[in-house]
Amino acid sequence: MPLPEEDPQPLLKDQEETAYDSDGKVLSFGIDYDTESGGSTVVSSFSWRKLWLFTGPGFLMCIAFLDPGNLEGDLQAGAIAGYSLLWLLLWATAMGLLVQLLSARLGVATGRHLAELCREEYPTWARMILWIMAELALIGADIQEVIGSAIAIQILSNGVLPLWAGVIITASDCFIFLFLENYGVRKLEAAFGILIGIMAVTFAWMFADAKPSAPELFLELANSIGLVNAGQYLQDKYGGGFFPILYIWGIGLLAAGQSSTITGTYAGQFIMGGFLNLGLKKWLRALITRSCAIIPTIIVALVFDTSEDSLDVLNEWLNMLQSMQIPFALIPLLCLVSKEQIMGTFTVGPILKMVSWLVAALVMLINGYLLLDFFSNEVTGVVFTTVVCTFTGAYVTFIIYLISREVSISTWYCPT
Repeated sequence: MPLPEEDPQPLLKDQEETAYDSDGKVLSFGIDYDTESGGSTVVSSFSWRKLWLFTGPGFLMCIAFLDPGNLEGDLQAGAIAGYSLLWLLLWATAMGLLVQLLSARLGVATGRHLAELCREEYPTWARMILWIMAELALIGADIQEVIGSAIAIQILSNGVLPLWAGVIITASDCFIFLFLENYGVRKLEAAFGILIGIMAVTFAWMFADAKPSAPELFLELANSIGLVNAGQYLQDKYGGGFFPILYIWGIGLLAAGQSSTITGTYAGQFIMGGFLNLGLKKWLRALITRSCAIIPTIIVALVFDTSEDSLDVLNEWLNMLQSMQIPFALIPLLCLVSKEQIMGTFTVGPILKMVSWLVAALVMLINGYLLLDFFSNEVTGVVFTTVVCTFTGAYVTFIIYLISREVSISTWYCPT
C-alpha cells in the first residue's frame, strides 16, 4: 500500500489568501456584474443589508480611535488643556475621515490593499523602506496596546499579576484571532463590535457614577494622569455605586487593549504579506507578526514596570515614533488614488486631489513641528544629536523622493 505523499513545504499556504471569502464580499450598488449574461454591468438598488455589511470594516477602523495609546493621550491632553482642544479634535477627526475614505476608495476600485500596490509601484529599495516603517509603526502601536491590556489585567487581578505576566497573557490574542478567522472575517468583525460595545458601556457607566465637575477634574489631573492611575484616581475621588469604578475602568481598558491588539495582528498580516509577498500559512505569519511586537513589549514591561512616570515617558516616545511614520502611508496613498492607470474611473478629481494634498501637507507640517520641539527638548549629547540629525536628513530626503516620484507641478493643471 503506497504511503501518502507528505507536503514538501508544510509552512507554505495552500492557496491564494484574500481578506474576505467570496461569500463574505459585498458588491456595491451600481457596479454589480451579471455573470449569467456574459459579465454585463447591472445597476442594483440601494440595500440596507449591504450597508449593514459595510459596518464590519467600520468597526475595525474605529479601533484606531479607541486603543490604549489614544486613551493615554486623551487623558493627558484633556487634563492639561481642558476643552480648548475640542475644535482641533473635530478637524483632526475630519481629516482622518478623508484619509479613510481615500483608503476605502483605493480598496474598492482595485480590490487590493495599500501594501500590495506599493510592492508593485515602487522599486525594491523603496518598498523595503516603506515596509520597515510600517512595521515600526505597528510595533510602536502594539506596545501601547499590549501594555494597556497588561495594565487592565493588573488592575482586575488586584496587582497579583505583574505587568510582564499581563503582556504574556495578551500575546495569546493572536491565537484567538486565528480561531475567529477560521469561522470567517464576519465573525471577527462581530467580536470587534462586542468589544467596542463593552468599552462604550463601561466608560458611560463610569461617567454616570462619577458625575465629575469638569473644571475641578481638569485642575486636579493636570500632569498627573495616565492609564495606570486613572482608574485609581476615579475610585479614590468618586468611589462608585454597585460596582467599583476601578474595575469598570479595568474592564473598559481591557476591551480597548484586546480589540486593538487583535486589529494589530490582523493589520500585520496585510503588511507582511503585501510588501514581501510571503507565501506563509496564517498561523506562522501571525506568530512572526506578534513576536515582532511582543518581544520588545516584554522588555519594556520589565524595564518600565517600576514607575508610572516612566510609562508616560515611554508613551510619549511611542507617539512620536508613530507620528514619524504618517508620511510613509499618506503619500503613497495619495499618489495611488491619483493614478488613472490604477483607479480607472475612480481616480480622484482635481479638487479632491488638491484638498487631500493640502491636508497631507498640513498634517506633515504639524507633525514636523512637534517632532522638532520634542527632540530639541529630549536630545542631548554630541553623539546622540549627530545620529538624530543624520536620520532626519535621510528621513526628509525619502519623503521628498516619494512626492517627486509621482507628483509634478503639471499634473495640477493638466490632469490625465
